[in-house]
Amino acid sequence: MLVTDDIHALSKAVSGPVTLPDSPEFAAETRAFNAATVHRPDVVLGAENAQDVAAGVKWAAERRLPVAVQSTGHGADSVVEGGLLINTRRLQELQIDPVERTARVGAGVKWRSVLAASVPLGLVGLHGSSTDVGVVGYTLGGGLPVLGRAHGFAADHVRSMEVVTADGALRRIDAEAEAELFALMRGGKGNFGIVTELEFSLFPLGEFYGGGIIYPGADAADILAAFREWLPTLPDIASPSISLLRLPEMDFVPAPLRGQFVVHLRFAFLGTREDGDVLLAPMRAVSSPLMDTAGPMSYLDVDQIHMDPADPLPFTAGGALLKDLGEETAADLLKLTGDGSDCPLLLVEIRPLGGALARAGALPDAVSGRDAAFLLFLLGFKMPPVAEAVAGSIRGVLAEMAPHSTGYTLVNFHGEPGDETDRARAWSPAVYERMRAAKSSYDPGNLLRFGHTITGVPSAT
Repeated sequence: MLVTDDIHALSKAVSGPVTLPDSPEFAAETRAFNAATVHRPDVVLGAENAQDVAAGVKWAAERRLPVAVQSTGHGADSVVEGGLLINTRRLQELQIDPVERTARVGAGVKWRSVLAASVPLGLVGLHGSSTDVGVVGYTLGGGLPVLGRAHGFAADHVRSMEVVTADGALRRIDAEAEAELFALMRGGKGNFGIVTELEFSLFPLGEFYGGGIIYPGADAADILAAFREWLPTLPDIASPSISLLRLPEMDFVPAPLRGQFVVHLRFAFLGTREDGDVLLAPMRAVSSPLMDTAGPMSYLDVDQIHMDPADPLPFTAGGALLKDLGEETAADLLKLTGDGSDCPLLLVEIRPLGGALARAGALPDAVSGRDAAFLLFLLGFKMPPVAEAVAGSIRGVLAEMAPHSTGYTLVNFHGEPGDETDRARAWSPAVYERMRAAKSSYDPGNLLRFGHTITGVPSAT
């Protein structure tokens, strides 16, 4: 149990604010983007710099208090109960090197800020479907980019990082300095330390074509069949995805689509209007689209492709990696989630992998799932009256789709972590065993035990 002297010691050791549950600032310091996740730590440290993070971890280790970390809270799939929560949103360093084509960011930086600085220089980073997401947490989970088929996972392109390990040491690591830790941090989802700074590659950006086509949900079977035939014709510089959406009567939904069940095709392409139109023509001929926004686009408007909600909402999610999207796989999915089903989920999404996502990066990392063909991702609102139905539906759909799955997930799309067997599904067995051994070395006391964490190899003594 923490006493006044403990809190005073932490406050004296750091420059950032220290907040307790009875403070009026506590809610803001613990708030996650997933409004269904309400953290209840014993104390929060609003880190101002890397030294604050190191001091906070050292303070917690001395008291055997577990430590959690949060910046934007987009990946807050489980609640922090007790211990120390380190909020890194104040770490806003951002440097772009246009010659080396790199970015160096603090742990609180969002992808939106990176693009605002890099796109005018003709460079882009490997962000996901929403640029409101924090760079560090996304990348540590592998990072599945909008342009992933062209460039691979975001973790593949990390150059170096600054990390505070569970002993409170601040380390700068890369492919030469602590190479094994560097490899496992990239895709290992923060199991071995708290990243305070990340350096990664940027990529040249020429003409960009993006947007989406929205179809009536009643035509989902025909659209998925056409999608399956169309996908192999695309070059790797084209990255599509498709989702079934049961759109609520809410402000973030375009007015004409509210309350409807629709199919949403998303499309991102590094090329010209002419080439983009040619590639997209077969899907434009399918069904009778309700909306078509695809065309030349400023990359700063890239969020319009997926149209993810911009404001916090209460949700729960789950995912699986699929071996294929053949007729049987598609039919089983539509039976569970398509038109006429009682599926309560907001989103049933299929993201093709392949291309550069299927190839190993230049350096070893902990990203798994490169052998899968598709990611299946499920998401629903976690609020009355559908909260229980949503959670049950996600479990049911994943169970029914198991014969079509590889048996594994991507950690950023796993959803709420379950027991040790469930958590292990986010990595290949070989990577998971390497991570367990490293956990025993870098965090033997399991100080970093919140979120999608693993346990180390038991001691032989």
